[in-house]
Amino acid sequence: MDNPPQRKSYRLPKFDYRKPGYYFVTICVNRRLESFGKIEKDIMVLNGQGKVAEQFWREIPSHYLGIGLDVFVVMPNHLHGIVVINERPANGGPYRAPSLSVIISSYKNVTSKTIHKTENEDFEWQHSFYDHVIRSDEELNKIREYILNNPKQWEMDENNIKTTLLNPRLKL
Repeated sequence: MDNPPQRKSYRLPKFDYRKPGYYFVTICVNRRLESFGKIEKDIMVLNGQGKVAEQFWREIPSHYLGIGLDVFVVMPNHLHGIVVINERPANGGPYRAPSLSVIISSYKNVTSKTIHKTENEDFEWQHSFYDHVIRSDEELNKIREYILNNPKQWEMDENNIKTTLLNPRLKL
């Protein structure tokens, strides 16, 4: 029996994704379907599914001790956000932060289940997600600016399937 092809991991080898720090993530809808709404005059207008994605993203810190959020944006077919894994909480009790993968997996799971029940039973996320470990204040500020300006850049966004179809250098 042949072994199925292995998906390439984009995670840093031997890096502990429970380590305190700032993590930039991008989570995409499967097949880049525009499930969360649309851009109108450079502003993201969320539909019902987009509101679910936004609500559960905002709730992440209430489910994980020591986890915070920085800026984020829900786009028509993806979400960009910064997850903050903090140092040991002030209460001094035993603490082990969840990994970034656990946080994102749980978010995708609850979002999918809710969208299936209330909005669209065919909704799917892509299997993985993109992450980038933010290593400096300068990098953090550039990524914040990128996230906040993302709706204004939608026409040129590589996640915009219309842009991808018109520009053969970008891959589907």
